[in-house]
Amino acid sequence: MTDSNQPSAAPSPSATSTTGSAQTPGLMRRMACWLYEGMLLFGVLFIAGYLFSTLTQQRHALTGRHALMAFLFLVLGIYFTWFWSKGQTLAMKTWHIRVTDLRGQALTQARALLRYLLSWSWFLPPLALIAPFHLGAGETSVLMIGWILVWALLARFHPRRQFWHDVLAGTQLVDARPRTTRHD
Repeated sequence: MTDSNQPSAAPSPSATSTTGSAQTPGLMRRMACWLYEGMLLFGVLFIAGYLFSTLTQQRHALTGRHALMAFLFLVLGIYFTWFWSKGQTLAMKTWHIRVTDLRGQALTQARALLRYLLSWSWFLPPLALIAPFHLGAGETSVLMIGWILVWALLARFHPRRQFWHDVLAGTQLVDARPRTTRHD
């Protein structure tokens, strides 16, 4: 039996909105959040890389690099799956963006993991072209930045302006700014 004086574990109002009423944050705000996330991930990946190199007693940067990449992929997967199933990463909290399923509910761990795997579409197409064509750093940068811009702009073709990896994962980014009362 539950105590009626205790607050229920119901999701927040922004997490319970329906698909029709949930507002998608603007593209510039989502991309600013994306860049901020990248800056925060630098620290996560630095610590994970240091831990890996310490535990494996790595003496040279190229020794075991495939194992390191697999370990960092796993670390990122855990990071994003955990935070997305809670609704927001730190960057998303800062930019007042929440990730939900299409009914406005919190993501399950499985759906968050699916979103993580599909989110690699931001990077995999240009990365797949780098090795076979032996592209240099300049070409790689242009290709990567160009693809990221194209992928971001493709959201303009979705009726609710969602990113396509969210569409495929059955997730959505919604505005999580606190509602204020206007006195017009």
